[in-house]
Amino acid sequence: MKMYATALVALTLTGAAQADVLITAQEASLAESPFNERGAFPGPKVTLVSPDLSGPAVRSPIHFRVKFEPRGAKIDVDSLRVTYIKLEPVDLTERVRASVGTDGIDFKNAEVPPGTHRIRVELRDTDGVTGGADIILKISK
Repeated sequence: MKMYATALVALTLTGAAQADVLITAQEASLAESPFNERGAFPGPKVTLVSPDLSGPAVRSPIHFRVKFEPRGAKIDVDSLRVTYIKLEPVDLTERVRASVGTDGIDFKNAEVPPGTHRIRVELRDTDGVTGGADIILKISK
């Protein structure tokens, strides 16, 4: 019984330290989109909280935390779309879905390959107005 309990604790601790993939190396190698600009988002405000991008590139895994703020009507979290901007965009929504709350995304231990990555976070409010932001992650080796 003691051996079983020790094995169970070891498996639990190993799983807790494991990172979840936000972007794969294969996706990072896809062709870049020539259309990098997006117009203003008048709906809910989306702000990157973590990682802090004001300094040098950060190391993976990262704590990917995004805050949602309403601008008028309530936020419709079910409308959330998270997209890795490439020539053929990659939908990341289901990868972050378990980390989404009414006030934002709190994705701990997100694995992201080295490089510069543009992620678009979009959602609507209950009036149907789209808001969001383009987030550029710079990940070091």
